[in-house]
Amino acid sequence: MRTLAASLLLGISAWAPGSVPPSPAPESVAAMIEADEHYEARAAGAAGGRASATEISKAISGFERAAADPASAQARWKLARALYFFGSYTNLSEAQRRAAFDRARHAGDEAIAIVLLRRSVPESSSRPAAGTAGLLQGDPDAAGAFFWAAVGWGQWALASNKLEAARKGAARRIRDLCLTLIALDPGYEEGGGYRILGRLHDRAPRIPLLTGWISRAEGVRLLRLSVATAPRNPVNLHFLAEALAEGGDRGEAIRIEETVAAAPPSPGHRVEELSIQDAARKNLEAWTKSAAEEKAKVRP
Repeated sequence: MRTLAASLLLGISAWAPGSVPPSPAPESVAAMIEADEHYEARAAGAAGGRASATEISKAISGFERAAADPASAQARWKLARALYFFGSYTNLSEAQRRAAFDRARHAGDEAIAIVLLRRSVPESSSRPAAGTAGLLQGDPDAAGAFFWAAVGWGQWALASNKLEAARKGAARRIRDLCLTLIALDPGYEEGGGYRILGRLHDRAPRIPLLTGWISRAEGVRLLRLSVATAPRNPVNLHFLAEALAEGGDRGEAIRIEETVAAAPPSPGHRVEELSIQDAARKNLEAWTKSAAEEKAKVRP
């Protein structure tokens, strides 16, 4: 079976692996610039944590046009990023969300394949993450490709049947992507590698022979690292709070979610952070109610 990297290489003219890729065509550059502008405007018309599909749909279309350049890893990881926003924050059906995340994971995988080709790094599932990261140091698209591929795989797994996702190796794929990203740049997207890998350990089912390496304690450790990397990032804090609550530490979890709910959203991530705040408030309501019920049970 032909690998993804080999399939991409067939569409690349005048570019040998390991050489400098050709300059992108003017139409691809124009499409990227236009898509970036629409992506930056993705919150236009939003109502709280729900976005209009207008601007993000235009961004997706633009990144798809830019990805006509077979050597553009950037167009592909930016496409994965836009598809994540489209699937997560617009009013789609479950089937539409799953389809968006499926496209996102494939776009992310294509971006990684191009990055590997640029450095003549063969695809390998046995190479240590630090080894891959060492070979890719300095590539401007490497961290973005690995991060957004991990996001795409993670969201697709959450939108799919858990057993199906486990059988397709989603958890292992996300783990390996995040370990490489952490080795490449632990601070990328404000501790993004720690955040995704910690969430994976906290939420993935532990299935013998498939995901027996999943550890809730490891999830909390990684999420604390994400918070240490970016203490004000509301997603880092929210994921840590949920992991702590799952482990029984409701006191710290409540204090963290109160911080998340009270912080003003950043202008550049307004929709995303308002959505996280809604989730934090729902948790606070549920946890407070549960604590009151438990307290009532122990009264003499």
